[in-house]
Amino acid sequence: MTDSRSRREFLKTTTATGAALLATGNYAFAQGSDRLKVGLIGCGGRGTGAAANTLAGDPNVVLTAMGDVVKSQLDSSLKVLKQQEGIGARVDVKPEMQFIGLDAYLKVIDSGVDVVLLTTPPGFRPQHIKAAVAAKKHIFAEKPMGTDAAGVRSALEAVKAAQSNGKCFVSGFCYRYSLPHRAFFKRLHEGALGPVRHVHSTYLTGPVKPMPPASERPAGMSDTEWQIRNWYNFVWLCGDGLIEQACHSVDKILWAMKDMPPVRCVATGGRDNPNHEGNIFDHIDVFYEFADGTRATMAQRQIPNCPHNDNTDYVIGAKGTGTIHFADTDMSGDSKWKYEGPKPSMYDIEHKEMYAAIRSGKIINDAERMARSTLAGLMGRMAAYTGASISWEQMLTSKENLFPEHLDWNAPLAIAPMAVPGKTVFV
Repeated sequence: MTDSRSRREFLKTTTATGAALLATGNYAFAQGSDRLKVGLIGCGGRGTGAAANTLAGDPNVVLTAMGDVVKSQLDSSLKVLKQQEGIGARVDVKPEMQFIGLDAYLKVIDSGVDVVLLTTPPGFRPQHIKAAVAAKKHIFAEKPMGTDAAGVRSALEAVKAAQSNGKCFVSGFCYRYSLPHRAFFKRLHEGALGPVRHVHSTYLTGPVKPMPPASERPAGMSDTEWQIRNWYNFVWLCGDGLIEQACHSVDKILWAMKDMPPVRCVATGGRDNPNHEGNIFDHIDVFYEFADGTRATMAQRQIPNCPHNDNTDYVIGAKGTGTIHFADTDMSGDSKWKYEGPKPSMYDIEHKEMYAAIRSGKIINDAERMARSTLAGLMGRMAAYTGASISWEQMLTSKENLFPEHLDWNAPLAIAPMAVPGKTVFV
C-alpha cells in the first residue's frame, strides 16, 4: 500500500452489497438446502461463542473441525457446544478432526470445511486470514485484524487480491450488525444531528485477564505456552486493551465519520498497576483529528476497583447530541429520537447475514473497514507508546511487526519491555 492509488482505494467503504445490508438492517437469512461445514480456529470463550452464533445463524451448518494450541481448551469448548440446546446436534467434530498445536489452523483449513471462524488471540489473525484466503474459504474473523500495522496491511492485501473468488469475509466488529446502532448511524448520516462536531467514546472497565506472577508458572511450561495462555497481557498477542477491547469504540468513531480515517492523533497512556511480566498499558486516552477539523476522543481504561466504569459513545452534532450504549441508542436536540425497534443479538446477526450472503451469492466483504478501524486503533496505541503525533500516512507505511520471527512452542521467547513514552520510537 505504498502508491497513492492503493491509499485512495483503502479509504473506500466496503462492497455495495455490504453497504446495502448496513443501510437496510436486513438480517433475514435464506435456508438453503446445501450443508455447510465449519471449522473453528481458537477454542476459547470468544471462539466457543462464535461457534454457537454460527450454528444459530443457519440450520444447515455443521461444525466439523476444531483447532487450538491447548487440548484442554478444545475439549472444554467441544463439550460446551455439544450440550447447547438447538445446536448441539450439529456439532460433529470427530477425534481425527480435532487439531492441536501452532499449525492447527492449517489442518482445520485443509480439513474440507467451507467456512472458517478465526477467533484466536489477534496476534495470529493476519497469518490465519492469509491462509484461509489462499484456501478460498468463507471467513468470519474476530476483531481486531491484527496487532501491528504490517500484519494488518498484509492481511488486507491478501483479501483484496482474492476479492473475485466469491467468498465472504465478515468481521467481528459486531456493532455494525446491531439494529439499534444501524438505525442510529443511518439517521446520523442523513443529517439528524447536523454536521458532526465531536465524538467522545469511553471504554472504562476493569482488567480482562490479569497477568499471574511468574511463581505461578507450572514447571516445564515453555515461554510460548506461558505467553499464549496469558495472551491478554502481551502486546504481540493482544495489541493492548485499546486494540483488543476498545477497538469497538474506535470503530464506532470511524462509523460516525462515515468511515473516513483520522489524519493524525496524539495520546497519553501508561500503567498505574503492576502487571508482573505483562507489557501492556492499563489506560490510554487518544485525541483524533479528521481532515475537516472534527475531533474525536477515546478514553480507555482497564484498572480494578474503580468506582465508575463506562462504555458509551457520545456524538455531538450542530443540531443536537446522540448517545450510543451497548443495546440502546438515542438522540436529543432538534430531532429527539430513541430506538424502539427489535434488538436481536448482534452476534447472531453477523452470522445470519454471512450465511444469507453465501447462499444467495451476494457476498459481504468487511475487510477494508476492519483494517481501517484496526489501524486507527493502532495509531492511538503508538501515539500513547511514543508520545509522538502519529499520522495516518505513517500507519500506512509503518514497518512495525511484533510477531516473533521464528515462533516455536519449545524455544525461548523473550518478553519485550513495556513502552516508555518519550523513549519508545515509532517504526
